[in-house]
Formats: sequence, structure tokens, C-alpha cells
Amino acid sequence: MKYMNVLLSFVLMGSCLFSCHSNVAKYKEGNVTVFIEQGEAWKHEFPLFLGISRKNDPQIAIWIEDTCGNYVSTVYVTNRIATQSWIMSGGNRRQEALPHWCHSRGVRYEDGLYSPTKNKPLPDAVTGATPKGSFKVAFSPTNGLEKFVVKIEVNHSTDFNESYPKSATQGALNYSGGKEGSGQPALVYSVLVDTGKSSVSCPLKPSDSAPLC
Repeated sequence: MKYMNVLLSFVLMGSCLFSCHSNVAKYKEGNVTVFIEQGEAWKHEFPLFLGISRKNDPQIAIWIEDTCGNYVSTVYVTNRIATQSWIMSGGNRRQEALPHWCHSRGVRYEDGLYSPTKNKPLPDAVTGATPKGSFKVAFSPTNGLEKFVVKIEVNHSTDFNESYPKSATQGALNYSGGKEGSGQPALVYSVLVDTGKSSVSCPLKPSDSAPLC
């Protein structure tokens, strides 16, 4: 899934999301800007009915954690998962769409899942439709942390392959929500930001560890 390469730097110049180009995320005077650039797998063929399909954009969440891995706040999340406004989901809540972000928030809803619900969506301040291409998100951390981790999770629905087929049954290790589910697992990119440094660049990498800039 060639969604993105991700770079974060500060003067902080950014996070290069979804492409093989050197975009960056910036930190300067308390402001962080995450630049997300479209990659070759940004669009995904999503089947509708009778052989008709549409090109879907990915689901994305951007959030920050402290250096101990504790969730601090969501910066941006795409509207469909934030409000459960899925198209052709067949009632599937798609808990596999952005699971790391959902569980990092630690909010469990009435049905036992960690995804936001239609009755309790996320606020408009942090949600938005998936952009059709490259975009940027700016925010100002207000928690007083000198060091914090920026994380970005991305996924496509029905992005199946031989390892994660739609035929996988619930309970199997490669099950990802059935025929209307996720398919290949979501990717998580992260980097540790040290605001005590005046100018530096480093990549956000798809791994569990967040490299120190």
C-alpha cells in the first residue's frame, strides 16, 4: 500500500504523507504543520454494485501522544469514521478502519467498540472529508509538552490481497471485517518531536517506535 512516505521537521516542516517525495511537517513558534502529499495508491477502487465501482480516498487520523505513549489529542480525522457516515457499509461499523487511533483514544461506546458513533461523533473542529489529493493540517500544541509524538494512521476499505482476503472468517488472524471490511491492515507512521531543537528534519516511519529528531 504505497499511501505515503512521511517526513517531519521543524522550523518544523512537516510530514510527507502518501508519497515518495520529501514533504515535511514543521514546528515553529508553537505551531506544527503536517504536509500530506498524495502517493500512487491514494485512490482505491471500491466496488458498489453490478460491476460499478468508485475511486475512494483513504481514511486518515493524525494525533499526538506524550513520550510514554499516552493519548493527548486528535489533530485531524476523516469524516466517515468520525461520524460513521460510511457508504455501502451494510451496517458494518468498520472498527478495523483506523484501529490504533480508535484504541489510543480509549473511548468505548455503548456497543463495546472504540469507533465513534453517529450519535456521538467527533467535533467538527477536528474532522473533515478526505481531501482529493495533497493537503496540510496545522495545529498548536496546548499541553505544554516539550517533547511529544505525532502519529498518523491511514487505511483503505476493501483493500484486499492474498494475505488479507475478503473470504477470511471472523476469528482468523487475517480477518479484517469481512467483504465490506478493511482488507490490508492500517499503517501507522510516527515521530518524536523535541521542541527544544531549533531546526531539524526526520522521517515519520511505519513502525511502533518513534525516532527522536
